[in-house]
Amino acid sequence: MKAEDLKPGQPVRVWQTIDRRESDWITPVVGTVQSVYREKTGSWHAHGKDGRLWLLRLRLVKPDGETTTLVVDHLTRIELLDELPVTHDQVSSGR
Repeated sequence: MKAEDLKPGQPVRVWQTIDRRESDWITPVVGTVQSVYREKTGSWHAHGKDGRLWLLRLRLVKPDGETTTLVVDHLTRIELLDELPVTHDQVSSGR
């Protein structure tokens, strides 16, 4: 699924990959989509809008309430979920 097709409120699992010579690091992040947007960085890019490098960002709210922002690149995989998995904290607190 493409990040641009996501809508606020959708539960997702995002697989982020750091490409390494010896072996890739792959980390899943689960949460509810809060927003998808492009934001410029401090890096200069000759053909970018305003002469800057713009990155696609995905803001999620994790099941424990933490908000996180992920940069979406060509190695990012997004899986749409039916619902968010229940966390250990939610079970122990009775939520």
